[in-house]
Amino acid sequence: MMSKIFKQMLRYKLITGILLILVAAGGYFGYRGLAKDKDATRYITAAVKKGTMIISVSGNGQVLPSDQLDIKPKVPGEVVYVGVKNGQKVKAGTLLVQIDDSDAQKRARDAKTSLETAKLELDKLLEPVDELDLLKAENDLAKAKESKQKAEDNTIEAYEDAFNAIANAFLDLPTVITGLRDILYSYGIAESETTISNYLWNISIFKNSIDDYKDRCKLEKFTDRAESNYKTARTKYDENFENYKNASRYSEKEIIEALLNETIEATKSIAETVKSETNLLDFVVDYFSDHDRRVYSKITKYQSDLKIYTSKTNNHLSSLLSIQRSLKNSEEAIVDAERSIKELVLSLAKLKAGADELDIRAKKIAIQQKEDALVDAQQSLADHYIRAPFDGVIANLNVKKGESVSSNQAVATLITNQKIAEITLNEIDIPKIKVGQKANITFDAIEDLNLTGEVVEIDALGTVNQGVVTYGVKIAFDTQDERVKPGMTLTANIITKAKQNALLIPSLAVKQRGNMFYVQIVGGDNAKAVLSTDNAFGVIIPKSSLRVQPVQVGLSNDTMTEILKGLKQGDVVITQTITSSINSSSSSRQSQQNIKTEKFFKSPNAVKKIR
Repeated sequence: MMSKIFKQMLRYKLITGILLILVAAGGYFGYRGLAKDKDATRYITAAVKKGTMIISVSGNGQVLPSDQLDIKPKVPGEVVYVGVKNGQKVKAGTLLVQIDDSDAQKRARDAKTSLETAKLELDKLLEPVDELDLLKAENDLAKAKESKQKAEDNTIEAYEDAFNAIANAFLDLPTVITGLRDILYSYGIAESETTISNYLWNISIFKNSIDDYKDRCKLEKFTDRAESNYKTARTKYDENFENYKNASRYSEKEIIEALLNETIEATKSIAETVKSETNLLDFVVDYFSDHDRRVYSKITKYQSDLKIYTSKTNNHLSSLLSIQRSLKNSEEAIVDAERSIKELVLSLAKLKAGADELDIRAKKIAIQQKEDALVDAQQSLADHYIRAPFDGVIANLNVKKGESVSSNQAVATLITNQKIAEITLNEIDIPKIKVGQKANITFDAIEDLNLTGEVVEIDALGTVNQGVVTYGVKIAFDTQDERVKPGMTLTANIITKAKQNALLIPSLAVKQRGNMFYVQIVGGDNAKAVLSTDNAFGVIIPKSSLRVQPVQVGLSNDTMTEILKGLKQGDVVITQTITSSINSSSSSRQSQQNIKTEKFFKSPNAVKKIR
């Protein structure tokens, strides 16, 4: 019996020994595994989520007994309604005083109309192409092409008219230029008058006919001008006539246009010569008449010819200038038509392609601006209605209907047994604070209590203490808690900005290099695995799964940052890297990662990946 018991004990000891060996071995290998994991680089991650981004200004202060509070309007104006009287009990939200809001009502209506118009414009932009608009655009393009063709036809006709006008001019200009020469340099007067030598030009006879010195000087001015104008006209005419003989109606457009301009200048010069010779003969005739001398019959004939020359040159010049203008208008019409065709072609292509992404974005930005303007207008409208911020008793009513009030004037004093929070802010933060902003309030003495409130008063004048300027801000509690006692210290976070449905990541995940922001993102199937793992103490992620992703950041506070571009909801980013302090290989790997990041931001693709 004893031997059996002894054998059983030996057998159990053997089993126990084997179990101890197995436990020791498991502990050894487990320790090695843990030690290995401990030395490996671990990452704390976070998923990109949508939420509300809140920007706040924080300040410390104390709880004060709210025995009384001066109620001040946010906008100046005329009081049109007073709804309370002294000693009256009021509830929070009771309308105390109303300021004339007619202008604010109009601004709110205009802002609403402007917003609706902007939304309609976006809806119209996003609509499919209207067949009527498409047909109209095509018709406009066709009309522009027809206008160009018509302008080209008119130009061809204008060149034909130009050559015809030039030809008509040269039917008369030879006679005119010859007649002008004869008036000055022929022997016409001498041949018709027996008392005058046959070897004197007309110009010489004019000069010899006047004995008085003063009159001779006057005559010389007329003769000099007539001779000078004739020589100029003759030179232009000869060159013009030669070019005309070498041209035809089939000549190049440039030749006809140059010939037209040249003929106009020659005709102008001939017309000026006609005028100067007319003045010369008029002077001679006047002189003869004044001195009771007979006017030579030939001079009278010349005067008659000059009248005919004047009529002819003026008619030709008018016709040539009209054709010159017509030709210029036709050429300008072609240029205008070509410009219109280019614009209409682009407009038609844009119409067929549909709304442009930039146009859509611009419309959406315009809508956002209109929405902000409407919110501002509605807030301004609401500011015309002065309401009690909390329950209390009207202790002092300072206004009457019809009076004008300013934004710094207390219209009433509200007495209450409720408590308020008063904090101080520096001169940097105070411009961000406005009456009506909401606040979250915590208390040092009551850890589990978090109250909300609203800014009801801001000091207009700061307090200077040792060169530091501070301003007092009073915050009314939305609810009263009996645990809150006067004198308790508190911290108030006043919400200055809030954006809903923003794409958010922890601020620790965002890195900055120069002017560019980036994050480390977990790619591939590892992202899903990380999301399903409790990574409070970090998880091991293969280096090959990590990549650098440039991002565009928006609003940011102490804990979270808004991402505008570069990430989407559900992406997994690295918020913290945990490495062993005694593991040199971990430091080496981190250095390699820094080198990869350095190369990435020197690459031209770094900026492209964010777009």
